[in-house]
Amino acid sequence: MDGNLNSNDISKIVEADRAHVWHHLIQHKPFETIDPRIIVEGKGIKVWDQHGKEHLDGVSGGVWTVNVGYGRESIANAVRDQLVKLNYFAGSAGSIPGALFSEKLIEKMPGMSRVYFSNSGSEANEKGFKMIRQIAHKKYGGIKNKILFRERDYHGTTIACLSAGGQPERGAQYGPYTPGFVEVPHCLEYRNQYGVCEEGYGVRAAKAIEEVILREGPDTVGGICLEPVTAGGGVITPPIGYWETVQEICSKYDILLHIDEVVCGLGRTGTWFGYQNYDVKPDIVTMAKGVASGYAAISCTVTTEEVFELFKDDSTDPMNYFRDISTFGGCTAGPAAAMENMRIIEDENLLQNTIDMGARLVSNLNNLAEKHEVIGDVRGAGLFCGAELVTDRKTKEPLNEKIVQSIVGDCMQQGVIIGATNRSLPGLNNTLCFSPALIATPDNIDTITDAVDQALTRIIK
Repeated sequence: MDGNLNSNDISKIVEADRAHVWHHLIQHKPFETIDPRIIVEGKGIKVWDQHGKEHLDGVSGGVWTVNVGYGRESIANAVRDQLVKLNYFAGSAGSIPGALFSEKLIEKMPGMSRVYFSNSGSEANEKGFKMIRQIAHKKYGGIKNKILFRERDYHGTTIACLSAGGQPERGAQYGPYTPGFVEVPHCLEYRNQYGVCEEGYGVRAAKAIEEVILREGPDTVGGICLEPVTAGGGVITPPIGYWETVQEICSKYDILLHIDEVVCGLGRTGTWFGYQNYDVKPDIVTMAKGVASGYAAISCTVTTEEVFELFKDDSTDPMNYFRDISTFGGCTAGPAAAMENMRIIEDENLLQNTIDMGARLVSNLNNLAEKHEVIGDVRGAGLFCGAELVTDRKTKEPLNEKIVQSIVGDCMQQGVIIGATNRSLPGLNNTLCFSPALIATPDNIDTITDAVDQALTRIIK
C-alpha cells in the first residue's frame, strides 16, 4: 500500500479503483454515486472490505474458488520459494513443480494419465475442444468434429466456450459463435421436460442426448462436454441413472467424454472430482478454480493415455502432435501452490469435512423450506448447494430475479456473502447458490442459513 496511506484510510485506493478498474460481471453506472466494494483482507472463511466490515464468505471468493480458505501462509511460502528458484519457463520444457504436481494429481484420478497446464478454466476447456477437433482430423478425415454441450451448463468466457455454453444470457451479444457445437437438453428433474418417464428421469434425460446424436449423425459427433454438477445454471445434481447412460452412449457411438470439473474439482463435492461420485470414466477432464484455491493461476486439461497416444503416433509428420501452447501454463507458481493446496486437503481431512458440512447445509436448507414456501427445491453435492426459489410450488413459477438478488443483498448487509444464478437463463435466474470453503464449521453453516432465513422473512411477504 502507498506509504502516504494508512490501514484506516484507503480513500485514494477507492478513487483509483473507481477511475480505472473495469470490474467483472457488474454494471458500473452506480459507481458514479456510490463506492465500489474493495475486499482488503481474508482469513479462514472470512473477508473484510474497505470499511473494515467482516463478511462470512459463503461462495469461496465469489466464484467457487478459495477451497482451503484465506490466509494460508504455507501456500504463499511455497509459491514464494518456487518463484525465487524459477518463476517461469515455457511449457515446451518441464519444471520440478509441474512434474511433481502432475504425479500427485494423476494418483487421484485412476484411468487418467497426462496433464496439460494452462491458466484458466476457459483455456483448459479450449484445449479439450482442440484435442477433440484434431483427433477428428487425424482419425476421421475431419468429419467427426461436432462437440455436444448441455443446456444450462457453462464452460467459460471465450467465444468457443460461449459457443459450447448452455446459458443464453452469458452468450448474448457475443455472436456469431464458433460452428460445430450442438446443444443437448438439461437434466434438472425438478423441471422435468418429459412428463412420466417409465425408465426413470435420469435415463430419459440421457437418452435425449442419444436422440441429438442420431439427428446430427453419429459419424459427425466427436465429443461431449458436461459439468458433473451444473454450476451457474442452477446447481443441478444429476438424476439417478444419468451418468451411467451417458457413459454407455459415448461408448456406443465412439464419442470422447470431456468432463468440466472447473467448479467441482479438488474437493468441492466431497470427492477429489465430481465425476468420481458417479462411477464414470472420462477421456478428458478439465479443472481450474480449486486446483490452487486462487493462490496462483493454474488450470489443467487431463487426458487418458489413449488420447495422448493419438498425438504421437507418427513422429515423422510435423503436424501430428498437439500444436498448442499456453504462455502462462509455464508459470511454476501454479503447480507449486496446487501441491500445497492438495496437501492441506489431505492432512486436514477436508473431503470428509465437505461431506459432513454439506449434509448439514442441505439439512438446514430443507428446514428453511418447511418455513418458507418460496423455496421450491433444495439440491447439491458436498459444499456445493442450491435452493431454487419459486412464487408457487405447484406451478413452479420462478421467483423474479430482482427479488432473488435482493435476498442476496440482504444477506450481504448481514455480513454473509451468498450467490445466485444471474445473467444466465432468461426467466430462470432464481437459484440461491452456496459454496463455502471446505474448512467450514457447523457454526459457519448455521450462520449462512440463518442469514437466508432472516432475508426471506424480511423480503418475502
